[in-house]
Amino acid sequence: MNSNSANSFNAVYKAYYKKSFLFVKSYVHDELVAEDIVSESLIKLYHRMKLQPVEHVGPFLFTILKNGALDHLKHETLELKAYHSLHKYLKRELEIRISTLTSTDPNEVFSEEIQKIIQRTLEALPEKSRSIFMLSRFENKSNKEIAEIFNITVKGVDYHIALTLKSLRESLKDYLPLFVYLFVR
Repeated sequence: MNSNSANSFNAVYKAYYKKSFLFVKSYVHDELVAEDIVSESLIKLYHRMKLQPVEHVGPFLFTILKNGALDHLKHETLELKAYHSLHKYLKRELEIRISTLTSTDPNEVFSEEIQKIIQRTLEALPEKSRSIFMLSRFENKSNKEIAEIFNITVKGVDYHIALTLKSLRESLKDYLPLFVYLFVR
């Protein structure tokens, strides 16, 4: 930029920056955003003025500022819609969890039906897996203690417990929160 161009840009900047900033800020309500929009608008005006004379600088700059502010506000609207949509989804999901938990009857958690499902599932497992699981979950033995009893590694104990939990999770899929309460440590 030669010195004449720099002087010309400085003159445009001095003449229009403050009122442009105040105009844009009154719509976008954010000083940094307003500064960006005004700076970009003044640069666009200056480039246009270098290509051809602008007869009415004020109205031309006003149009550029208006479009910049509108673009920002439209983008903000889209962000707000996305936020509200996500908020509505999260609120609905939370209401479902509250409703489900509210309607959960402690007697159902330990109902005969669930006990039968657990019993059938455990009976269908290999003896070793069932025994390891029962020692772990019903007798509160550590995996190390169970490994010593069965003369296997702790990883072997982990394997049998994981196998049993998988079977129970499948059997109790309609009662998943109860599964978590009953069997997850």
